[in-house]
Amino acid sequence: MSLTDVLERIEYCRRPLSQPYSIPGLWIDSKTTSAAQVDPYSFYQRKISDILHVEPQPLIEGSGGGEWTRYAVIYNLFPRVTAAWDHDNDGYLSQQASVDGWRDTGTLLKCIALLPYIRNMGFNTIHLLPVMSVGQDGKKGTLGSPYSTRNLYHIDPNLDEPALGLTAPQLLNAFVEGAHRLGMRVTTEFVLRIAARDADWVKEHPDWFYWIRADIPDRVAGSSVSKTLNSFGPPHLSPEAVGQIKHKIGAGDYDDLPAPSEHYQAMFTPPPAPHQVYMEDGRYFGTLDDGTKVRVPGAFSDWHFEDSQPLWSDATYFRLYTHPDFNYMAYNTLRIYDNRLTEPEYVNEPLWQSLVGVIPHYQHEYNIDGVLIDMGHALPITLKQRMVATARAINPDFAFWDENFSISDVSRREGYNAVMGWWMLGAHHGDDLRNLLRQLAHQPFPVHFFAAPENHNTPRAASRLGGTIYSHYALAMAMGTPGLPFILSGFELGETQPMNTGMGFNREELDKYPADKLPLFSQWSFNWTRPDNLVKSVTVALGIRKRYDWLFTDPDPATFMIGYSDNPAIVVFSRRKDDAWITFIGNADPTREQRGRAVLNVRTGRVPGLWGTGAEKMELRREVISNVTLSPAYVLIIDGGEVVRL
Repeated sequence: MSLTDVLERIEYCRRPLSQPYSIPGLWIDSKTTSAAQVDPYSFYQRKISDILHVEPQPLIEGSGGGEWTRYAVIYNLFPRVTAAWDHDNDGYLSQQASVDGWRDTGTLLKCIALLPYIRNMGFNTIHLLPVMSVGQDGKKGTLGSPYSTRNLYHIDPNLDEPALGLTAPQLLNAFVEGAHRLGMRVTTEFVLRIAARDADWVKEHPDWFYWIRADIPDRVAGSSVSKTLNSFGPPHLSPEAVGQIKHKIGAGDYDDLPAPSEHYQAMFTPPPAPHQVYMEDGRYFGTLDDGTKVRVPGAFSDWHFEDSQPLWSDATYFRLYTHPDFNYMAYNTLRIYDNRLTEPEYVNEPLWQSLVGVIPHYQHEYNIDGVLIDMGHALPITLKQRMVATARAINPDFAFWDENFSISDVSRREGYNAVMGWWMLGAHHGDDLRNLLRQLAHQPFPVHFFAAPENHNTPRAASRLGGTIYSHYALAMAMGTPGLPFILSGFELGETQPMNTGMGFNREELDKYPADKLPLFSQWSFNWTRPDNLVKSVTVALGIRKRYDWLFTDPDPATFMIGYSDNPAIVVFSRRKDDAWITFIGNADPTREQRGRAVLNVRTGRVPGLWGTGAEKMELRREVISNVTLSPAYVLIIDGGEVVRL
């Protein structure tokens, strides 16, 4: 469905409201922070009309093969949260549509209305967290995890807009059209290793999954191994076996990898036939020919030796290979594949064909520009190669991004244009940040990475010491790197509530944020009316990024120069190319003012007086600035001789 079709539908469905409908003022313009009461039909009609009346803007381009990624400035949007709002002001974010048919939870129509807001901040790419239908068996929170996919080919029906009778697929079509018209590319995220335990394919293709006896209970978190031998969870391996595993994998030896115990393997059964699979109390079970009742087990971390996550109650792994000796879930069937398992005759070919077909489906149906594959580095390389080749046969400039946190040539060889990387983890610690900057100055990175102050799995930047003051610091320091600016929606609003607790949380914080309090799994609305938001700061920062994109996007270490200070709390680096230069001097201390001398690796010249120095002009002799004074978490940006304030 096109934007014009949506306009016509709005006019056709227009009717009086039985209750008021309010929206955040920021949805109207970038300066209004209070809520405003509107007629939803008129509001969405006006927003779509505004998009249609804009002269179509060009999309960013690269050298082909998805390399437009190099110039991507990314807004990470989770539709059901980003576009959520208590429209009827009853103090409750309802899962169900109102009596007038409008949803409080985010919908794709509301995301269309947000497109001008996103574009006006300076973004040229929108990345959608998974928008596929969500499983309900063992679901996390009140809505379920977007990473527990019921059907990879179906859009979450709760992203529709009942008041207009428009389906989620129709609105996703219009959303991508609107983004493209405003000059923004659209990528989305796919989970291709796991599926919901009540996924449609469990009934249709039970041989695509692992099965265990139904009388085996799930392991309870915190149980000792001796008490869990007859319960299901990650397989126990001795310290000696773990040491052998790490040694073999480190040496690239995947022959005869140590396997879990025979007792663990015996929990697994052959798959039932499709006609033997049935739903019971919202969960799929099967019956084998001998009468044994079986079920699909929950998943767990595939590298559980170093990751103590509890059992994933809502997801299960795909069985990618059919070798009868490997009919169990463990590290050597889910992440590091034993060489005997991966022989071509054991490929679960019908499953692979269906997985390979997912991305082309979204290319044909929705015209997306790229994908991020969740845990893509743990998929078989031959499967990934088929995915990349198939997608690029349709669109040679289609982009592939990897969730991988390491930045290595492996991702580039596998066809990826970018990886998540480690900026979001290391940039929050002074010493780690200095190490990251030194690496950027001394070696070219083989693949692009995201310069993200946060993502949906980490603590929010504004929740760290210093709050939104620190957020300014994290934003400014990221802008000057060759990394891709990557802003999780809500950052610009000063959100402190984490979306999920996947990385960087201690035990106390994990207990504080159960699934029903996490926006990734339950109803949640950002505080769109916070007066001290960072919208202007993001806009200014991205304006600098755009002005210097030819410099900032250049990964050549020769453009990256590390300065230094006699105060260890002050971080200094510059970017220079030809006659242009820009310097970042940051106070890494979010609580105290810091003073010191900053030494720049740029050129001799004169710059305006720096904040706090009391001098109108200051000369750079041998590239030295003395007596710099920076307020907590302040970043001084010297833009070719001009001081910029975010």
